[in-house]
Amino acid sequence: MFRRKLSALDYHNPAGFNCRDEAEFRNFIVWLEDQKIRHYKIEDRGNLRNIHSDDWPKSFEKYMKDVNCPFKIQERQETVDWLLGLAVRLEYGDNADKYKDSTPDGAKNTDNTAKNAEPLINLDVNNPDFKAGVMALANLLQIQRHDDYLVMLKAIRILVQERLTQDAIAKASQSKEGLPVALEKHILGFDTGDAVLNEAAQILRLLHIEELRELQTKINEAIVAVQAIIADPKTDHRLGKVGR
Repeated sequence: MFRRKLSALDYHNPAGFNCRDEAEFRNFIVWLEDQKIRHYKIEDRGNLRNIHSDDWPKSFEKYMKDVNCPFKIQERQETVDWLLGLAVRLEYGDNADKYKDSTPDGAKNTDNTAKNAEPLINLDVNNPDFKAGVMALANLLQIQRHDDYLVMLKAIRILVQERLTQDAIAKASQSKEGLPVALEKHILGFDTGDAVLNEAAQILRLLHIEELRELQTKINEAIVAVQAIIADPKTDHRLGKVGR
């Protein structure tokens, strides 16, 4: 998943890089800081370069904070992807004149109409800024995390459309006024032997029915939201296939 960015940065083994290999990962971080990011001064890179030290994870965690990485040290793939994105941006900044007129292969023949048909097609789902933004919104809106950031983005869109539009907020803010109910028209089904208790039981039953109706409405909304995400076949541009 890192091959394109590693190739852009002239990494020696873009196809075989394995971030789960601890030794390879540590050497990669040192290479990335020394050659591309260069956030620390040379004399301040000693702790990060000491890859055999038991304290290296602490040094790396401090490094992540210093470069403002939004991910935790346990989220290794996301961290590597974010650091690669940072390195690519810095590399472009250092060589802006070299890259400003470059055109991707086949870009001139791309149909702009087809591009704009689905806005999500144009998103770079591997961009660390995109991932960090989606994660921040999901945490803010208390949406469950998913491995596919596009799925999380669609869930965020549905929640915003359903709950955070001006009409939805205005509707939720309206006070509910109940209608008068004739208790004598509702059969309780049993007799407590006390008229007051019978009336209280009827009221409790009606309230319970109302709660069940509200619950059913919420269940229906949840089903619709899930179907909107997973029910319809979609084109997976990363896997090069249509449907699931």
